[in-house]
Amino acid sequence: MNLRLARLTEIDPAHLIGLMGDPRVRRHMPLADGAFGHAECRAFVAAKEALWREHGYGPWAFLVDGEFAGWGGLQPEDADVDLALVLHPRFWGHGQAICARVLDEAFGTFGFDAVTILLPPTRRGGHGVTRLGFVPDGQTSIEGRRFLRFRLQAADRPRT
Repeated sequence: MNLRLARLTEIDPAHLIGLMGDPRVRRHMPLADGAFGHAECRAFVAAKEALWREHGYGPWAFLVDGEFAGWGGLQPEDADVDLALVLHPRFWGHGQAICARVLDEAFGTFGFDAVTILLPPTRRGGHGVTRLGFVPDGQTSIEGRRFLRFRLQAADRPRT
């Protein structure tokens, strides 16, 4: 797999709109309410780009073998650095490799001490993230919706 991290501004909005409108994806995105059309896409990309300007890090678009696979990356969440991952169902089997690459950036390029992942309860316990070394770290609520929090300390990251 050839993985390239690109800025969301490099992606055709139709790809993002298609991904964010896919019901298989949306069932795992409890904060995704309402339609996601061109106006919502522009606002979404602008908000994600603002994270880069304000914090020096943010989410990317993921290109697998040149094809848009999804988006995600590092975002501030309260006092934590949170890893988000939203993949097109055709690329769900690539999630662990993509997360590993984002963690390389988090702990290497950016030098963070820890990263969290927030999963909705629909994700059935987070077995995939525990394989990456994340450990359960309680729960949190965002916009009244419950998420399971997992944390990985840089020093505890398994080496492959």
